[in-house]
Amino acid sequence: MTLPGSAEVVVIGGGVVGVSTAFHLAEAGVQVLLLERDELGSGSTCKAAGGVRAQFSDPVNIELGQRSLRAFEDFARRPGGEIDLKQHGYLFLLSEPADVEAFESGVRLQNEFGVPSRMLTVAEACELSPYAVPDGLLAAAFSPTDGHCTPEAVVQGYAQAARRHGAVIRRHCAVTGIDVSGGQITAVRTEHGPVATSTVVCAAGAWSASVGEFAGVELPVRPLRRQILVTEPVPDLPPRLPFTIDFATSFYFHDEGPGLLIGMSDPDEEYGFDLRTDDRWLGRLSAAVERRAPRLAEVGVAHGWAGLYEITPDHNALVGEADGPGRFLYATGFSGHGFLQGPAIGEVLRDLVLGRRPVVDVSALDVRRFATAEIRPEHNCV
Repeated sequence: MTLPGSAEVVVIGGGVVGVSTAFHLAEAGVQVLLLERDELGSGSTCKAAGGVRAQFSDPVNIELGQRSLRAFEDFARRPGGEIDLKQHGYLFLLSEPADVEAFESGVRLQNEFGVPSRMLTVAEACELSPYAVPDGLLAAAFSPTDGHCTPEAVVQGYAQAARRHGAVIRRHCAVTGIDVSGGQITAVRTEHGPVATSTVVCAAGAWSASVGEFAGVELPVRPLRRQILVTEPVPDLPPRLPFTIDFATSFYFHDEGPGLLIGMSDPDEEYGFDLRTDDRWLGRLSAAVERRAPRLAEVGVAHGWAGLYEITPDHNALVGEADGPGRFLYATGFSGHGFLQGPAIGEVLRDLVLGRRPVVDVSALDVRRFATAEIRPEHNCV
C-alpha cells in the first residue's frame, strides 16, 4: 500500500463522520488523507438503523439534526448519490406522564428552530402507525420530515465525492500512533508507514478512546452493543410507516424493504466490543412487541446483526479541539446519533480546521464539559 508522505489533515475513521469530514475539507481545497483500518462504514455506521431526525431536547442536537436533514434531502445533488431517503416521520409513543411533559417542552423548542414537530393524540398516533395499539399510551410526538435512509449509500456518496475533490482514502490501514514534538502533532504512524501532518481529526467512533491515547487526549467514549433484527416480508405493509419508537421501552421499528427493521436497547448489556449476536435480549423484546405492536409478534425474522453505540457519560457527542497537543480535533461519542448528524458534523469540522466560526455552535459539546460539570444530558435517546 502506498501512502502520501504528508497531508495537511489526517482523518482517522471511515464512518459517516470521517467521510463527511473528508468531503467537506477536500471541497474547501484542503489536502486530506482519510485512514480506515477496515472497510468504509464497517464500524458503527453501516450497522445503524439509518434514522434521521431533528426531534431532540438539546438545542445543539436540534440544529445538527435539522442541518443534516437538509443535507440528506439534497444528497443527490451534493455530494451525489441515491441514499433511499424516506421522510415518513419519527413517531415517539409516550406512556409516562414525565415523558409527555418532556416531549411537549421539546416540541416547543424544536418549533422555535423551525422543526415541524407536534404532539399527537393516541388515536392520531395509532392511525399513523397502525401496528401500534393504544393500551397504556398517553400521547405521542411526531415530526413529518424525519425518516430514515441507507447508511452504506451515504458513506459511499461522501467517499466518492471526497476523492473527486482530491482526498486520498486508504482502507485497511490501521493507525498505530501519533507523533508529537514540542506540543504539536508532527506525524501519524500507520501499519504501512508514517505520514507527516500537523492536524488530526479523530472520527474513530467506538474506538476513539484509543486514538485519543495516542496523542495523550482523554476521550471518555465506551462501546456498547446494540442488536437489530430484520423481519421476513410483512403483508400489507403501510406505504408511509413512520419510524416508530415506544419510548418507555426503546422498542422501535421502521420499514426495511418488504419487511421491518426492529431494535431495542438491552439494559443488561455490558460495555465492550463484542459484536456477536445472541438471544439474551429477545425475551424483553418479545414482551415489548406483544404489548405495543402485537400484530408483529407472529412475523418471522429473516436476519439480524449487532453494532456498537459509542457512549459518553451524558449521551451527548464530543466535538471540538483538544487543549493539547495542538491541532488534535475530535468528533465522536454520538451515543446513537452519529449517522444522523454526520453531514452537519463534517461541515463543523471543516470550519474548525480552517479556523472559521462553525455553521453550528458546538462549543457545548467540548470534552472539557466533564471537567467543569457542565454535562448536557439528551432526553430523546433511543
